Amino acid sequence: MKDLQTIQVAEVSKISDKEAINVRNEVPIADKALLTLEEAAKYFNIGMPKIRELTADDHCPYVLWNGSKRLIKRKPFEEYLYRQYSI
Repeated sequence: MKDLQTIQVAEVSKISDKEAINVRNEVPIADKALLTLEEAAKYFNIGMPKIRELTADDHCPYVLWNGSKRLIKRKPFEEYLYRQYSI
């Protein structure tokens, strides 16, 4: 039987260098200040169409536009959602 260290080394060797870098540098969604639409949908358990609808306004206070990319400011969006009865 292989020892645990040998198994772990074998498993790690299956990961490419690029994937290993991404795994090490990955920031948990709960720790991010800005979320992509996909991250916000997962974090807040809201569907993508509703997230897009809520963030569609050009002057939305909880959206930061990076060119054409829409990022959601997590804290202000949380505060907005907590004040709502339904969305």
